[in-house]
Amino acid sequence: MKASRAFYDRTELPDGAIVEMSIWRVPSPVPGSTHPFKYSLFYGKPGQRIVGYDNERGKGDHKHLFDREEPYLFSTVERLINDFLVDVKRERGES
Repeated sequence: MKASRAFYDRTELPDGAIVEMSIWRVPSPVPGSTHPFKYSLFYGKPGQRIVGYDNERGKGDHKHLFDREEPYLFSTVERLINDFLVDVKRERGES
């Protein structure tokens, strides 16, 4: 089985910020993760990550809030997207 895109969405907001979510189903877990997904979720402006969720090889599931990095407990793709969007709304002052 090859990797296949499970979800993709990109939105450019009026203030120049970008929300981009890319999730792939992979044949075997990325080292450091235990699920069959590779993902990169980004919110920020060109050259500035404000919120990011990913499971980089060897690091496993984690999230970035500005310069702070912390572990993220992955359960489902739906929960991942929801948790990310909650953080985005909080950083935008919308929650």
